[in-house]
Amino acid sequence: MGLAGLRIVLVEPAGPINIGAIARVMKNFGLYNLVLVNPQCDPLSTEALMMAVHAQEIIESAVLVATLPEALHGCVRAIATTGRVRSLETPLENPRTALPWLLEEPEKPTALIFGREDRGLSNEELNYAQRFVGIPTSQDYVALNLATAVAICCYELSQSAQQFDTQTITQTELAPLDVLEGYYQQLESLLLKIGYVYPHTAASRMGKFRQLYNRAHLKTREVAMLRGILQQVEWALKNQGDGENL
Repeated sequence: MGLAGLRIVLVEPAGPINIGAIARVMKNFGLYNLVLVNPQCDPLSTEALMMAVHAQEIIESAVLVATLPEALHGCVRAIATTGRVRSLETPLENPRTALPWLLEEPEKPTALIFGREDRGLSNEELNYAQRFVGIPTSQDYVALNLATAVAICCYELSQSAQQFDTQTITQTELAPLDVLEGYYQQLESLLLKIGYVYPHTAASRMGKFRQLYNRAHLKTREVAMLRGILQQVEWALKNQGDGENL
């Protein structure tokens, strides 16, 4: 699958010209899978299609979804682009060194996530990614146009794909992101039940848990083991309550 299985995910893009330019540069570098999360403009507008030139089919076949989790459904790896400096636990990486990671399981879908033109991705949205990249720019003018950022990343991905074509890659069975999401939902429910988190603090605490597990790059069997532990705890709590009522 390789580049063919890699999704370029745009969260709430507002500029049709940007969408057209992104489709064009995607085709330049052999990427065809465009996903638009709640677009704030018409991706099939005349402006977008004219800017795409000979890549109009990428816009026409783009998948439109309402939320970022929907865009990542089935993916096993996701990298988010951001200009913000993250905590030391989740460092901001250079695209050249980080993006090849998306191609290490060429038969499985992966995603590269880009935020809004004016404010990027929210903290909650960043939590859905396992790694984070920032494009180094001159301190004289650090802001990059969205289409330019996508172009730089697509170029780096195409270069990496060419290298992978001539190498034997050691593959690892990472858990799909929707499988991880199921675990996070189950964990949050249990932590609320036992009073470890409260409704008004759950989002913040779960964000830290997501970062912790995302750094671990969990495999499917490991997520199954963790969910088994949660199920056993829930069973023990229920039976303890039943015993106290006897």
